[in-house]
Amino acid sequence: MKKTFALTHSKLNTARLVDAIKHEIKKYLARERRKTLPEGKDYWTFDCRFGASAEEAEKIFTSEINKHIDTAVTQELPAFYIEILARACNHKPRDTDVTAD
Repeated sequence: MKKTFALTHSKLNTARLVDAIKHEIKKYLARERRKTLPEGKDYWTFDCRFGASAEEAEKIFTSEINKHIDTAVTQELPAFYIEILARACNHKPRDTDVTAD
């Protein structure tokens, strides 16, 4: 998903618009997680970028998306850009080298 969301609307309250944007992003993440994984991969991870525009977008964690949206609203930005790209990964094996004392 590479999308610019407008934070102004002629008929919608800003709070309701923000709720709709957050819901759309949540639905996208859930839809991507439901896709079948490629052979040999364990889970889906997401590469996310957020900013006032595509050129200004900075890398963020998936868990920080709502916080950045709220910050954009408090800064009264007219719009923001978000990029979420799904990537299949493998878990790193745990280090089971435990020494008994």
